[in-house]
Amino acid sequence: MNLTYSPDDYDARGQLKLPLGFWIILLLQARTWALFVMAGASRQQGATLLALFYPDPHAFWIGLGLGVPAVLGLLLTGYRQRLPWLWQAWRWVLCLALAAIIVQQAILLWQGDEIVSPWGVLFSVFDLLGLVYWVMSRRLRDCFNPLLNAG
Repeated sequence: MNLTYSPDDYDARGQLKLPLGFWIILLLQARTWALFVMAGASRQQGATLLALFYPDPHAFWIGLGLGVPAVLGLLLTGYRQRLPWLWQAWRWVLCLALAAIIVQQAILLWQGDEIVSPWGVLFSVFDLLGLVYWVMSRRLRDCFNPLLNAG
């Protein structure tokens, strides 16, 4: 047993509990999907909400595509014990998806595109901080280690 973490850091299945930062970053990565759901829930203001954050419909579809790994990651959290090899690899899939989001935002900023909003710049900073957290957090890395989550 690993003595780095207290027994309270494990759930009933013996898995290391995912930190709050994991959930926040996944929500950040899936922000287009969250916005899409919110726009669908508020039918009258949905188009206005989408136009506020995504004035270019093309950027909206790219955002949906880049958010797919995060949405699948949310679903995969329930299968950590059943699919440990996939869970372990998914950490890097999420890191690559977050890096792709950062690259997309950097290209828009570099081109001087008028579509870039202050929200886009703010989310780019959060994405960069999230990527640093994904790579540097020992606790998060251990959550993706099947040997520490053997139950």
